[in-house]
Amino acid sequence: MVSEKEFEDSVKKILEYVGEDINREGLEKTPSRVRKAFEFMCGGYNQDPKEVINSALFTSTNDEMVVIKDIEFYSQCEHHILPIIGKAHVAYIPNGKVVGLSKIPRVVDIFARRLQIQEQLTEQICDALNDALQPKGVAVMIDARHMCMEMRGVEKICSTTVTCALRGLFKQNKKTKDEFLSIVSSSFRK
Repeated sequence: MVSEKEFEDSVKKILEYVGEDINREGLEKTPSRVRKAFEFMCGGYNQDPKEVINSALFTSTNDEMVVIKDIEFYSQCEHHILPIIGKAHVAYIPNGKVVGLSKIPRVVDIFARRLQIQEQLTEQICDALNDALQPKGVAVMIDARHMCMEMRGVEKICSTTVTCALRGLFKQNKKTKDEFLSIVSSSFRK
């Protein structure tokens, strides 16, 4: 396990590597600030999505689609540790249980606050909800911008990546899938 001091010393080395004077006034507290930022941005490693979901499960006779759209999230790509900025759209069809609505964005944040690739993030959210709720179906769609494509590399500003994970009725039934896509399509950037 790396200590706080070791992390902060590493930040100082990065600053020196890029040509900065680590003793100048504006950078004096930067290593500590970067450490605290990483603790927050990578806090998902210390959280269990199943615990979050199970803390707010309720019996329900509802068997119609529940959709939460436009869940903003911020993540970091595991290849460059640069931001991924996006929105998640999550739906499920209850099977005797519903989950408190705030728990779904919390699950999104748990996985987003880990070093990620978008494809895996989409699958992890979908599988966590599917495993904990045992619903008739789960769908997750993510629309995100990747700063590793915008700030460096191909430098394609405002391009987005869309990924989707489907389970149960969303995968088996075209009508159910189409209903989900129709509901979330209004959220896509024009």
